[in-house]
Amino acid sequence: MKSRRFLIWLIIILIVGSIYVDLPTKIHLKFDWSFNQKNLSWLKIDKEIQRSPIDLQLGSKNFHNDLEIKKGIDLAGGAHLVFQADMKDVPESNRNEAIEAAKNNIEKRINLFGISEPVIQTSKISEDYRLIVELAGIKDINQAIDLIGQTAQLDFRELSKESTQAAILTDFKTTGLTGKDLSKSEVKFDPNSGQPRVSLEFSSQGAQKFAEVTGRNVGKPVAIFLDENPIEIPTVNEKINDGKAVIEGNFTTDTAKNLVKLLHAGSLPVPIKIIEQRNVGATLGAESVQRSLQAGLIGLGMVILFMAIYYGFLGILADIALIIYGLLTLALYKLIPVTLTLPGIAGFILSIGMAVDANILIFERMKEEIRAGKSRAVAMELGFGRAWDSIRDANVCTIITCFILFNPFNWSFLNSSGMVRGFALTLFLGVVLSLFTGIVVTRTLIRTFYRKEKIK
Repeated sequence: MKSRRFLIWLIIILIVGSIYVDLPTKIHLKFDWSFNQKNLSWLKIDKEIQRSPIDLQLGSKNFHNDLEIKKGIDLAGGAHLVFQADMKDVPESNRNEAIEAAKNNIEKRINLFGISEPVIQTSKISEDYRLIVELAGIKDINQAIDLIGQTAQLDFRELSKESTQAAILTDFKTTGLTGKDLSKSEVKFDPNSGQPRVSLEFSSQGAQKFAEVTGRNVGKPVAIFLDENPIEIPTVNEKINDGKAVIEGNFTTDTAKNLVKLLHAGSLPVPIKIIEQRNVGATLGAESVQRSLQAGLIGLGMVILFMAIYYGFLGILADIALIIYGLLTLALYKLIPVTLTLPGIAGFILSIGMAVDANILIFERMKEEIRAGKSRAVAMELGFGRAWDSIRDANVCTIITCFILFNPFNWSFLNSSGMVRGFALTLFLGVVLSLFTGIVVTRTLIRTFYRKEKIK
């Protein structure tokens, strides 16, 4: 009884929270009511209610979410750009690493400009290495090209003579030591403490420059900048003559690896040039979205009607669970956030039909148990228990398919299209939420409200 009460309150909290997230950011309330023609008594409301975005700070990280649906390039329009990387000065063994470093660096630069969910992919055609960039909502292609087309620049900077130890970033000046002087960087572990740290190894000319920089900055910070943004500001402990240094700090293995990637982005600069550009309009996407929504609403209405007619009161409870499923899904899309594309909407519509599969299997098992002479309470528990194997197997197969289509590890022999990944992501979220609503929500509603109604 206590667990059922807990589940009921959990469902209520999820519903209220989902409705809050699902509501539009701005709601305009306008109401004008008169008691009679002479307006002797009247009530007038004209007010705009604006919901605040989510702003959280956990340690050094800030989380911001404006709770808006993010649209992909096929729905919002934008810029589609294809760049070709010039690999003539990059050793063949380092080319895959170089193109990935360029991709990571471009993604970092785009994120700094606040562009929503860019799609950045690498491609190799024969000996040509290419970067495919899609920016939703960007109308000015020249702006996008200027944003992306610069080569990553890594440089080491020292404090100016006028600065103090409490200096700000603008007090750092260039030393002439750049990413071109860095030949190698990798993650190593302290043999005594086991803590990860980042090692640096410079070329012969870079080693001379590094010796001069560290010699005049003992006890002072030397900042490492990538594209005018500081990525690390270590303090020099001693002069380093051999061109080999170690950056120590409160690194985790992941943060140390990330720093090495950023260093590689500057130490392996890859010139890129634009070879294809086009604006993508959202007119086709808007029409397709409208038709998809119409199809989705018609399908949802037919499912709700079928469940209510065929299963009676049980069907109505399943319909309530289906509505809760829709609220939770939309809220999850906003919270993650998921960038919706037309295939993504198709994945959501497909998951609506799958959301009632579990209920149908459970209800049919309940019918069989009642026909076998079991009491209603026993039939209900057996129906859920014995239908679980079929529900689990069917949904696990779908989840495996979603994993292959989403290709989270970017395996070259699998799909890497952003559109297909959008379909896989929405379908995966739909399957997971349908398991929750089918097993937890529907079961709790039946245990709570199913009393005297009979199963036909």
